[in-house]
Amino acid sequence: MEAGRAWRVHCWTKARAARPEAKLPLPIVRMRIARAQELGLPYKTYASVRAVSGRDVAALLFTSNALRLFREGALPEDRRAALDAVRHCLLAGLIHPPLPVAAPEPLTQAARAPGLFHGWSETRDMVAAAHPRLPGPAVLLIGETALEETWAAAGRLAGYLDGAGYFGPKTS
Repeated sequence: MEAGRAWRVHCWTKARAARPEAKLPLPIVRMRIARAQELGLPYKTYASVRAVSGRDVAALLFTSNALRLFREGALPEDRRAALDAVRHCLLAGLIHPPLPVAAPEPLTQAARAPGLFHGWSETRDMVAAAHPRLPGPAVLLIGETALEETWAAAGRLAGYLDGAGYFGPKTS
């Protein structure tokens, strides 16, 4: 056994027990589970996003890739059903060219998605245009590509979730 291991284990155990979420009252946990269900998120995902951002998720920002919006621009039925189930949350989109910048139902607003040639500050401004009245830490980005994942950092958003993680089967 390496030197000091017992002390590190003790310190780690104490630190984990002292976390604020380790002491949440049961009614608060139940409210957060209900909120995760309203957003269509697994509770573990919702709790981790909330812990990192320090805020509740007020908007879900979808890329046209995550929504499977391609040239025809029609929202697939499985995507539409998942979005119709979301409650008490702004639904917005970042639309890739050549699609027109229009919010397909049930999204309420849309903006042009950043491209490969846009710099960091331009990307930040384009992402912010999709949620103009909300702070970044209250917005969760759902996308499909590695490029789209960088938009969450550029826009200072609450986080990034892969489309398969959002629209796929819920595990908990």
